[in-house]
Amino acid sequence: MTNCELCYSHKVRPLSLAKAVDEEILGHRNQRGEWAPRAPLEYPPIFVWPPKPRKLATWFRGYLFSWNLLYAVIALGIWLFLTPSLETAESFGTGWVLPILIRNAVIVVVFYSLLHIPLYVRRSQGETFKYKPGWPKIDSRLFLFRNQTRDNVFWTLCSGVPIWTAYECFMLWAFSNGHITSLTWDADAFWIILLMLLVPVWRDPHFFVTHRLLHSRALYRRFHKLHHSNTNPGPWSGLAMHPVEHVLYFSGVLIHFIVPASPVVLIYQLVHSGLAPAPGHLGYEKMLVPGLRDARQVNSEAFNHYLHHKYFECNYSDGVFPLDKWFGTFNDGSPEARAAMQERLARRGHT
Repeated sequence: MTNCELCYSHKVRPLSLAKAVDEEILGHRNQRGEWAPRAPLEYPPIFVWPPKPRKLATWFRGYLFSWNLLYAVIALGIWLFLTPSLETAESFGTGWVLPILIRNAVIVVVFYSLLHIPLYVRRSQGETFKYKPGWPKIDSRLFLFRNQTRDNVFWTLCSGVPIWTAYECFMLWAFSNGHITSLTWDADAFWIILLMLLVPVWRDPHFFVTHRLLHSRALYRRFHKLHHSNTNPGPWSGLAMHPVEHVLYFSGVLIHFIVPASPVVLIYQLVHSGLAPAPGHLGYEKMLVPGLRDARQVNSEAFNHYLHHKYFECNYSDGVFPLDKWFGTFNDGSPEARAAMQERLARRGHT
């Protein structure tokens, strides 16, 4: 056993044999204790030829019955029970704007805490399926209050949620005053459902473009570096961004000044944008839920974006479109992909 392996062995909490075996079957750890899945990352079987109907059907079923469905249910409940009428939103006022701000903050606190507390407060599964060993930093100059979690919560609640709310209220006002063509369930149910299905698809190219922009020399150090301080991310790291980045991140809803929609589509898009970063920065491949069989454990689908936090210059998006593959920035987690990334950066003059 190497010195590094010996150090790591003292960090890991004792695991049940079943969990340990499951982790070893699905992935492997290097000498630094970093876990990675054995199977390299793949894009959905959409832009492939010849077509693969069975794989496509399997992927589409997973696309529907996944985090996307949860966000859609939350959005529908918000629209039906926690959103003012369009008549109320015809003019701005704290009477309807403030409740939306409070509602969004409560939703974020509850959702993010349901992921953060079991994994990072109780540490119920130790480091099983955790990509990078260790826990959120404390006493670090990189973060406000010298504490990673407190820093992340601050930026999420004091910048992310207010800017999310500002977009939502502005868009509801625009719907109310006829600046956006509003679809109705009576006449346009098919199109509303189709747009709901396409929300994650649209978010992918929008995120890729804004993300690449934030990695430009002009913007990275001023704005995006704050988010990348989280090299060992957790759920609250997802929306821990500079306000300028929040403005860009949530701006995808502005497409509805061009593409007609229903307010429920708007709310779903913002809920998806506001909640998806939590599992996307979970730091774990799987969240082990008591009572569920191993095959039914909650999959975070976070490895793609974890690699971005680890290497910075790869995997700018992780959705339906193989944009990183098309633009030469895809890293599937394999040694070959890492070598290709290093060669690409060397050609660009990166050290």
